[in-house]
Amino acid sequence: MYPLSATDTRVGWVPGLHQAEGSPLKSSPLAADEEAEVMAFLRERPTFTFGMAGFIRDNGLVSAHNRGAFYGCRDQEGRFVGVALIGHYVLFEARSENVIAAFAGVAQRRRDLHLLLGQSGEVDTFWSYYADGGQRPRLFCRELLLELRWPVGVLKPVPDLRLAEPNDLDLIVPSHARSVVEESGIDPLEVDPVNFRERCRRRIEQKHTWVWINNGKLIFKAEIVSDTPEVIYVEGVEVNPAERGKGYGLRCISQLSRTLLHRAPSVCLLANQRNTAAQAFYRKAGYKLIGYYDSIYLQENTKGAG
Repeated sequence: MYPLSATDTRVGWVPGLHQAEGSPLKSSPLAADEEAEVMAFLRERPTFTFGMAGFIRDNGLVSAHNRGAFYGCRDQEGRFVGVALIGHYVLFEARSENVIAAFAGVAQRRRDLHLLLGQSGEVDTFWSYYADGGQRPRLFCRELLLELRWPVGVLKPVPDLRLAEPNDLDLIVPSHARSVVEESGIDPLEVDPVNFRERCRRRIEQKHTWVWINNGKLIFKAEIVSDTPEVIYVEGVEVNPAERGKGYGLRCISQLSRTLLHRAPSVCLLANQRNTAAQAFYRKAGYKLIGYYDSIYLQENTKGAG
């Protein structure tokens, strides 16, 4: 069984989550014409659904770029009570334990899952239904959900911090690969270099990658994984190993965060609980703890990591 969160002591219990009642619900693949309704459902809790909302805003509800399929559960009145992305990533938003059980059943039928990510407690519940018959776990992580809102401090500006351009790709690929290795233990340049490079290129085209490049050297990089009117989620923050300890990263993340706060009232990111240096770094930038997430990396054919 996956470890419980620091605050919960009952297996499968989540504050505000209704316990299972009656027969299990059925989960169905979602169609493109349901996108507006799905987005309205996800906006009910934007701080915790930014991942799925970001995929949909970037790619649409039905797209190969989602690297999986969206599924939904409805109640007897036809209203959504759960939405999940099930594929390379498993993300879900559920209103009851029965909904989580339905999504876990769908996930069990696949063998290409890479990462299960969700709020602490909800992941415990998902795992209790999924583990018997699903892929075996490879790595368990506790993540801290950190948030920044106005007001924020102002540090020395970095005039050259900017959106990445296509000709920056050769510098960005190894930097992003280091971030993936640090988080998941898998090097995407070894297992899937062509597709990994293509995903980095596409993020640049979508204006999701920010960089500071000085004299041909990449000093700082960050990825905007989800950009919604309610919350912007940042990932893949990396400072060139040779340039760490000089204050560059703090200046860059502070400036980038202020820029993003002009578009949304909240900027969020996840920091691994084991990475105390990263936590201290984000606290200096003004980020505050608002929740706990759990991630489970699954044993799989590792092609497609990152």
